[in-house]
Amino acid sequence: MDLIVKVTRKGQTTIPKDYREKLKIREGDELLVGLRGREIIFTPIPKLDTLAGVDSEYGDVEEVKKEVERIREEY
Repeated sequence: MDLIVKVTRKGQTTIPKDYREKLKIREGDELLVGLRGREIIFTPIPKLDTLAGVDSEYGDVEEVKKEVERIREEY
């Protein structure tokens, strides 16, 4: 569903509530702003604490620490 929003004289606009809720965008969150042709793309930047465990399928914490140390020793 496409919506029309207005831009204020300060260049501000409001992200519609349905979109904010769907993307879990809260007050104070940061968005990456980019251009794709003539489109403005806003991408939510996830907070570090929300990423805890996202790669848990690839190994546990101790395995990851060992791998990081192994890679450090190579350098």
